[in-house]
Amino acid sequence: MTPTARLAELGIALPGVAAPVAAYVPAVRSGQLVFTSGQLPFIEGSLAATGKVGGDVSPEEGKAHARTCALNALAAIDALVGLDSVVRVVKLTGYVASADGFTGQPAVVNGASDLLGEVFGEAGQHARAAVGVAELPLGAPVEVDLIVEIGE
Repeated sequence: MTPTARLAELGIALPGVAAPVAAYVPAVRSGQLVFTSGQLPFIEGSLAATGKVGGDVSPEEGKAHARTCALNALAAIDALVGLDSVVRVVKLTGYVASADGFTGQPAVVNGASDLLGEVFGEAGQHARAAVGVAELPLGAPVEVDLIVEIGE
């Protein structure tokens, strides 16, 4: 089953590509790899939340925002090369704006990882970093970027 068919089966529609908030493009292809820029939890052009996970934003909310970030990254990939050309998710990096003492970044970033598994199956298993940071652009609680391999 193709990633597009899996999304349809899951009842998920890809959002429009989030407009860059600075001087960059949403995704770039180099050879057989596509690198996405960091994606924030934008929904229909608006940031879904602001604040720090473990403070203003609960870990469960952060996990949902990480899923939104991953959907935005998939939209950027789809617009550049078509989602069905992806043969492997190589790496995901998740950044979590963390309240003092919050150490649950891996569980938050699972929101993005779980979505990739749902959409790509075994090809969605990836290397990953889940990083706690003091601040993210626009006060976002989570940011995600992806590297994927595409077929010939």
